[in-house]
Amino acid sequence: MIEIGRGAVNKMSVRLDAPTVQYGFRLGDTEIPVNPMIGKTVRLEYLGAIHCSHCGRKTKTSFSQGYCYPCMTKLAQCDVCIMSPEKCHHEHGTCRDPAWGEQFCMTEHVVYLANSSGVKVGITRGTQLPTRWLDQGAIQGLPIARVATRQQSGFVEDLFRSQVADRTNWRALLKGDAPPVDLKAVRQQLFDTCSEGLLGLQERFGLHAIQLLHDVEPVDIRYPVEAYPAKIVSFNLDKNPIAEGTLLGIKGQYLIFDTGVINIRKYTAYQLAVHH
Repeated sequence: MIEIGRGAVNKMSVRLDAPTVQYGFRLGDTEIPVNPMIGKTVRLEYLGAIHCSHCGRKTKTSFSQGYCYPCMTKLAQCDVCIMSPEKCHHEHGTCRDPAWGEQFCMTEHVVYLANSSGVKVGITRGTQLPTRWLDQGAIQGLPIARVATRQQSGFVEDLFRSQVADRTNWRALLKGDAPPVDLKAVRQQLFDTCSEGLLGLQERFGLHAIQLLHDVEPVDIRYPVEAYPAKIVSFNLDKNPIAEGTLLGIKGQYLIFDTGVINIRKYTAYQLAVHH
């Protein structure tokens, strides 16, 4: 086998393209197309070093997908409100980095429905669709609301997740495609069931801040997968530095080998070598 690249790995680049999603390994400043490797033997080798994706400091453990411990405790992008947007404290003057918050949180977000391992609700910045769906391995996606800030999108999501899930079952994701769902019908059901709560948010923040999307059409997505594994076995590079096998497909941020699966995003900032 020939080494085709090495460096600090980041989540794979993704592009929605007919007929299937296109992927690329990102190793430092190098990007390597992954789709052409499907059906061939691929080896990933962890080189034993992790460097924080923010400060470059060598760290024994990756925190919050790619950060050293000091950065994890100081950076705004690692604060609790990133996972729980409704806990945003920017307005109280306690944001870890107000300028970062203005750029990434005080900006338009989208509340969406996606079908990955079943219907789920989620939020993302307005510029991150359809990338967010592709990273999650969703076979369908539908924006259902445009919201002025991340915190407000968290309030809307909190209403909707009383009716639908907000997480993906990764094992189900890797066993095959979820059955198609009428996302437009789910959207209308959520609007009807949560109408009182939505009206309350619009009265609190203004109609311009919480805009429901009634007429957007769903997006269908196909992934480059030749076969799904009969049994889900995960590679763990911290225990065994080699992940190798015939690449059967790619879905979400997972590589599916005949010998196991690996979530590339989990190993952000790890120094890897790729052989093919």
